[in-house]
This record gives sequence, structure tokens and C-alpha cells, in this order.
Amino acid sequence: MNVVLLADVKGHGKKGELCNVSDGYAKNFLFPKKLAVKADNTALNELRNREASKAHHKQEEINAANATAQLLDGKTVTVKAKAGSNGKLFGSITSKEIAAEIENSLKVKIDRKKMQVANIKNFGEYTAEIKLYQGISAKVTIVVTGL
Repeated sequence: MNVVLLADVKGHGKKGELCNVSDGYAKNFLFPKKLAVKADNTALNELRNREASKAHHKQEEINAANATAQLLDGKTVTVKAKAGSNGKLFGSITSKEIAAEIENSLKVKIDRKKMQVANIKNFGEYTAEIKLYQGISAKVTIVVTGL
């Protein structure tokens, strides 16, 4: 009997998958515990619609990430910090400060956890890589200057 799983079932499949199980297993275990429904036209149509919806949302996320990457790639962001007389900063520039400056100057909200940047403790130019989506990233130049 073909069934559409409503939850993960060990040894048979994950939620939302179509699988073939024995009639007794379906009637005595899966249906009473509401782990699956019979794969009739209604259930198959819902399954197709759910998969199409997932694909559409994933494509929208990819398009948004590409647009953000084009907006950010190659841009320069200036961060101002206090430093001692030898040019060494008091503390360091963190990804949180860089993300805030990107949001202020470029009007793009970036998650600081998706940013890879070297440890910034001196004035100068640095490169930060921002991972926006799997396989999609942008490189931003960070210029650290004094107040």
C-alpha cells in the first residue's frame, strides 16, 4: 500500500515522502498513530503542492541572496575606532560593528554570524566575506580609520 508519511518513520522515510508499506503495517500501526495517510489523489495533490511551494520559496531565497550579493560585492565600508599613539586599536573591530556599519551605510541588514573577517586590531584595509546562501557570497572591503 502506498502512503504519504506525516512524520519521520524509522526504516521507511521522512515526513512528506511517498513510500510503499505492507497493508497490515499501514492499517495497524501508521494510520492509528497518525504517522501516515493513504496515498489517494487528495494526499498526492497536497504532497505535490507542498513540494512546489518549497521549491518556490527556495528559489525566492536564492534570488534575494543574489540581489544582495550584487549590491554588496566590491563595496567599501569605513569603520572608525579609537587607537593609541602607536596605531594599535583599543580592543578590536568585531563582526557586529562591521554589520552595523554595513546596515548604516549600504542599507542592507547582514547577520554577523555569516561574516568571515580576520582579527582587526590595527588601522588599514581588510576584506570580509559574507556568506548569504549556500554557494553565494560577497566580499566587502573594510577600511579602519581613527576618530
